Amino acid sequence: MNKASTEVVVTGIKPTGSPHLGNYLGMIRPALDLASRRQGYVFVADGHAMTTVEDPGELAGRTVQVAATLLALGLDPARTVLYRQSDVAPVFELAWLLACSTPKGLLNRAHAYKAAQDANRDADRPADEGVSAGLFTYPVLMAADIVAMDGTLVPVGRDQAQHLEITRDVVAAFNRSFGPTFHPPLAHIDPLVETVPGTDGRKMSKSYGNVIPIFAEPQDVARRVRSIVTDSRPPEEPKSPEACTVFSLYRQLADPAEAAAMADRYRTGGVGYGEAKDRLIAALETRFGPARRTYRALMEDPAPLHRILADGAARARERAAPVLARARRARGLLP
Repeated sequence: MNKASTEVVVTGIKPTGSPHLGNYLGMIRPALDLASRRQGYVFVADGHAMTTVEDPGELAGRTVQVAATLLALGLDPARTVLYRQSDVAPVFELAWLLACSTPKGLLNRAHAYKAAQDANRDADRPADEGVSAGLFTYPVLMAADIVAMDGTLVPVGRDQAQHLEITRDVVAAFNRSFGPTFHPPLAHIDPLVETVPGTDGRKMSKSYGNVIPIFAEPQDVARRVRSIVTDSRPPEEPKSPEACTVFSLYRQLADPAEAAAMADRYRTGGVGYGEAKDRLIAALETRFGPARRTYRALMEDPAPLHRILADGAARARERAAPVLARARRARGLLP
C-alpha cells in the first residue's frame, strides 16, 4: 500500500426520500464543501438503500432524485466524481473480501442492527425478526465504499461517527491479517452542525414528521416554518438564541453578520418569533429557490444527469481497479 499523497474525500447519500433541511445541513452541505476543496468522490448509495427500499421502481426514482439534488445544490461533476454505487462492481467484491476478515462481534455493535433488535424486543418479537443479512453487514459495505476509492476523509454527522469507527476496525482487521492494504480513513465532523432540530424541537427526521423539505413549494415551506414550536415570550423580552429552534436554523443559512445581529437582538430583547420565522423563510428561499428550479429541470429531462452518472461510474471504476487488485493479491486470489 502506497502512502496517501493527498486527502481523498468519499461520501455516500442513501436514496430514501425527498431531501429535507436536516439532510442538507447535516450531510449534503458539509460533504459538498469538503469534496469541492479536495479530491472528492460522492455516490448515490442505492446498494445500501436495498436494505429498506424493496420496490424496484421506487429505488430507481429515488436514486435519480438524489443525483438531481446534489447537482442542483452545486456539485460540479468536472471536479467531484458523482456516481451510482451499484455501477461500481469492485465495491461489492471488496465488501466480500473485507467481510471474510471482519469479526461478527464488531457488527453486533452497529447502531442500525442494535436499533432493529431493540424495536423487535419492544414489540415482543424475536430479536432478529425481519433483519436481513444486508442490514447486518451494512457497515462492511460502507467500508468497501470508502476503501475502494482509497478514501482518507469521510464527512459524517456526529451521530454517525460510530460507522466510521467500525470502518476503521474493519480495515484494521484486514491489514493485521494480510498486510497493509487499505488506508484507515478519518471522520470529518463539521463543528457547526450538531443535531439539526425539526419543527417540534426534536431531531429533524421524516419518522417524526417534523421536516422542512428543501424543494417544496414556497408556501409549504412557509407553513412548516410557521409551525415551529416556540414559547410565549413577547418580542420585548430577552431570549436565548441558542435555545430557539428558529434561530438555530436561521444562523445556518443567513449571512454571519446578519445572524450575529439577530442573536444580539434575541439577548437584549426586541425580536419576536414571528419576525424570526419570516427571516428564516426568506433565508430558505434565497438558498433553495434557484436550486429548486434546477432540480425540477433535471427531473423533467434526466438525460444529462444519466450521462454524468455514467461518466462518474467509469472514473470510479478506474479508481477502484488497482485497489481491488491490491486486495486480491493480499488474499492470494490469482489474477
